[in-house]
Amino acid sequence: MKSKILILFINFLAFNTFAQWQPAGDKIKTRWAEEIDVNNVLPEYPRPMMERSDWKNLNGLWEYAITKAGAPQPANFDGQILVPFAVESSLSGVQKSVGEENELWYKNSFTVPASWKNKKVLLHFGAVDWETGIWINEIKVGTHKGGYAPFSFDITPFLNKSGEQKLVVKVWDPTDKGYQARGKQTSNPRGIWYTPVTGIWQTVWLEPVNEIFIQNVKSVPNIDNESLNVLAVTCGTSFGDYYEVTVKQGGTTVSTGKAVAGEALDISVPSAKLWSPESPFLYDLEVKLFSNGKVVDEVKSYFAMRKISTKRDESGIVRFQLNNKDYFQFGPLDQGWWPDGLYTAPTDEALKYDIQKTKEFGFNMIRKHVKAEPARWYAHCDKLGILVWQDMPNGDRSPQWQNHQYFNGTELKRSPESEANYRAEWKGIMDYLYSHPSIVCWVPFNEAWGQFKTEEISDWTKSYDPSRLVNPASGGNFYHVGDMIDLHNYPGPAMYLFDGARANVLGEYGGIGLALEGHLWATDRNWGYVQFKNSKEVTDQYVEYAEQLLKMIKSGFTGAVYTQTTDVEGEVNGLMTYDRKVIKMDEERVRQINQKICNSLHK
Repeated sequence: MKSKILILFINFLAFNTFAQWQPAGDKIKTRWAEEIDVNNVLPEYPRPMMERSDWKNLNGLWEYAITKAGAPQPANFDGQILVPFAVESSLSGVQKSVGEENELWYKNSFTVPASWKNKKVLLHFGAVDWETGIWINEIKVGTHKGGYAPFSFDITPFLNKSGEQKLVVKVWDPTDKGYQARGKQTSNPRGIWYTPVTGIWQTVWLEPVNEIFIQNVKSVPNIDNESLNVLAVTCGTSFGDYYEVTVKQGGTTVSTGKAVAGEALDISVPSAKLWSPESPFLYDLEVKLFSNGKVVDEVKSYFAMRKISTKRDESGIVRFQLNNKDYFQFGPLDQGWWPDGLYTAPTDEALKYDIQKTKEFGFNMIRKHVKAEPARWYAHCDKLGILVWQDMPNGDRSPQWQNHQYFNGTELKRSPESEANYRAEWKGIMDYLYSHPSIVCWVPFNEAWGQFKTEEISDWTKSYDPSRLVNPASGGNFYHVGDMIDLHNYPGPAMYLFDGARANVLGEYGGIGLALEGHLWATDRNWGYVQFKNSKEVTDQYVEYAEQLLKMIKSGFTGAVYTQTTDVEGEVNGLMTYDRKVIKMDEERVRQINQKICNSLHK
């Protein structure tokens, strides 16, 4: 009888908690918004590239307050917010603006599992936009600047010996009033500029580790040598400590290797199965850290054997190659916005859905546009098989933009603080995404926005990761650096420049608009580069542009990006509506012509 009463009481508490949260506002929503459980928000392990068995998710209902910037921590909070959805989003349950003159406060409490005794406790944030301060039990433990890369703190010394631990987070985000990376966020949403995203927008979680532990695992495949270069980045190690790497295929050990802490290791992968969008095969990777002959840490990872490069063909055109074969890369511009969660997908299924649809549309690539996603998005790309061009989110100001000639103007001169922040954020994004095989191209700048010291940044990016291509200046302000020249043209494809020394790509085109009633973010201000009235007209135009692109492949294009995957706020030029409820084109016709383009260089 007592157990039944206890179950009823727990159910009552769960229902009461849920009843306190509802999506805010009356904007359109995805179907996944209805599946959110406030007691189990985005419960999936947030770092698939380096997985440990023990962790604790802190997502859920927290308290929040908005105060004037510089004010002390509030004694009373304004209400509840659903973490990790930005305060401006519907799914936060708040949907309030913050602005540069205010700060956003969060408060939560947690307990540390008894089994973590004698362990270090790391507090992880997937991403918080933008300047973050962290307090544990009234002690400020650190700050972080940056809206896209993950960060963490060792909070062990500040924890109470038992009971509840108090966590307070303060965030300040000037949106477009500062120099920081912000992508398409603006304080005045309109056209191609969207709602601000302030505060926590990725999973917050705890993780126990030993005094000596693995911080990161970086892996680079070499299909020509049938090997994998691995570096386990460690913390707390001393002379004599080493790590062991084991490569597995379907549970069977392929090879093993050992190296002292801090030293990279080449490990054999004989007769390797190669990864591609057509066959996305992944190997398992186990890494163990030893100290005094004993295992002190162990993580699970994965990798793929694949190679991305360029090569001049028999006609003298520089082509992309995948695994040493000519390969045309074709995909949509994917901005990763959601009508209900803004930067944050409502569920992991939703996060995966856009990638699945991209594959079903017949594409083999995605350009992730001026946004970095949670690590799970890239893991889905790895497993499903899709190439990714990764943009650096733009920030600071836009100087003059030249896109029909090589740049002969004056580049943007950032302040030392702005420049240092760009470099730190770009490196942080590259670091946490470094081992994902789906990523084949880094894009430091887009359409001149925030573009500075292009040659230096391009060369640094290539030097930091020589295994991938660098698209130094997507859409304009071109220099003779990097691996490609990237043209943008709307609405139809065009080749208005040609570089005989590098690959030539059409980094953006299309933007065919179709506004569908009942699926619009705003009913009074919708646009596309061209607008049509029904699905057939839109599909016909898409196919016509694709046929034009096919002819240009023979002339020299080796990659292209269509704008875009979904509608975003006032933009109605998506293959799908913003709420993902309607495919706006004839999917089979789109798939057929896309496959024809993707296979155009196959022999």
